[in-house]
Amino acid sequence: MEPFRAPYRTNRYSADGKRRGSRRQAHRKAFGPDLLRRLVEPVRAGPQDLRDDLAEWDYGAYEGITTKEILADRPGWQLFRDGCPNGEFAADVGARADAVIHALREAATTILIFSSSHFLRVLAARWLGLPPEGGVYFSLDTTSISVLGYEHDLTEPVIRRWNQR
Repeated sequence: MEPFRAPYRTNRYSADGKRRGSRRQAHRKAFGPDLLRRLVEPVRAGPQDLRDDLAEWDYGAYEGITTKEILADRPGWQLFRDGCPNGEFAADVGARADAVIHALREAATTILIFSSSHFLRVLAARWLGLPPEGGVYFSLDTTSISVLGYEHDLTEPVIRRWNQR
């Protein structure tokens, strides 16, 4: 039995008649049995760059306080809209995300990033050219995998995968 068998097949020829890979081949390439090795080996063996820009949102006075507790004291509060007193606002996090995006585009290679949910949501918004507050529209679970990329070139950023487990 072959692992990761796709339950469907697609046309193996493009509109111009040239042979192309099937979805099954693409699925196997992206999620094959060596996925964990492909993710872990470069981290273990490759260069590592710990960037302060990837730090979680600075919650300031709200550090360690639940959203429920904040809302009891400040009804209607929203992190992405209102930010945190003595901490960061979305624009601050957006500036850090922009620095990360600039470094990613300069590197012009595949890079694995680990960070917290709120920061990564802002990163996704900025990747697409949205304002930092646009991160509110991207839900992100703990330990999920997301892939940012391009449609054709650097002028067409896209989200290739989001919040996958």
